[in-house]
Amino acid sequence: MKTDLHLQSDIMEELKWDPRLNAAEIGVAVKTGIVILSGQVDSYSKKLLAEEAARRVKDVKGIVENITVQLSGSSQRSDADLAFAALNALKWHNAIPDKQIIVDVEKGWLTLEGTVDWQFQKDAALNAVKDITGLKGITNQITINPRINVPLIRESIREALERSADIEAERIIIETSGNKIILRGKARSWGERNEVERAVWCAPGVMEVEDDLIIAP
Repeated sequence: MKTDLHLQSDIMEELKWDPRLNAAEIGVAVKTGIVILSGQVDSYSKKLLAEEAARRVKDVKGIVENITVQLSGSSQRSDADLAFAALNALKWHNAIPDKQIIVDVEKGWLTLEGTVDWQFQKDAALNAVKDITGLKGITNQITINPRINVPLIRESIREALERSADIEAERIIIETSGNKIILRGKARSWGERNEVERAVWCAPGVMEVEDDLIIAP
């Protein structure tokens, strides 16, 4: 297990490695494996990229993201303009049922609402709009239609985990509570934990995932 100092150094190097980021804009602190990101960037997409970079580093146990977005003059856009851009981005993505999604923009902050059938559609909606110039932040409040057969879904998730070459399925415990999937056990890395969550969200009807996995290499 890396020391906090070693982990901090690795995250700073990972930030430098991504050419889309200016590592000097982002502060990194680490306390008992928990990473605190701070600083100021000029776009919401860079804020997401910094968090993704930290997640890629081995032995990261958690992330506190305190990065702020300060738009330059040329990036400033009206809320109406941002809403129009978001609607267009959703419309031209063939994986998104755009007529089921409502966009709301207030002071540069975009909120997505509506109902879809699959988690990948909710994720696709976020990915479609996250790079729009002028956004200060996004809240994804899209919900998923509840249609879950608990015994069947638990078995399907178990089989999906066992098929994955990147997951030690025997270390993962799957519990259910209505339409919520609860994950317990141990993951070898933050990346494996994310892969487990991704596999679970691929199951139809899952509305919530409570990830209680512990990072234990």
